[in-house]
Amino acid sequence: MTKSELILRLAEKNPHLYQRDIERIVTTVFEEISAALAGGDRVELRGFGAFSVKNRDARTGRNPRTGETVNVDRKSVPFFKVGKDLRLRLNGQQA
Repeated sequence: MTKSELILRLAEKNPHLYQRDIERIVTTVFEEISAALAGGDRVELRGFGAFSVKNRDARTGRNPRTGETVNVDRKSVPFFKVGKDLRLRLNGQQA
């Protein structure tokens, strides 16, 4: 599902709201999650999951095409841990 599909689905389920307002809400939620992660915070949505940032140390990697060794810098990557309710729902069990 894309962001625009999410907005359309929410608009269908909430006909009393303008689509532009729903788009603003969805964009704001994503921006707040991104800002929190960029600030080093953890974002937990109960029953859905938790977003966090993991730091990967610098390492020596290998170019798969040439076999040449390359230095890979330290970096931060987003990480998502699924919540129990969502995990159960995905596996066909009741939450």
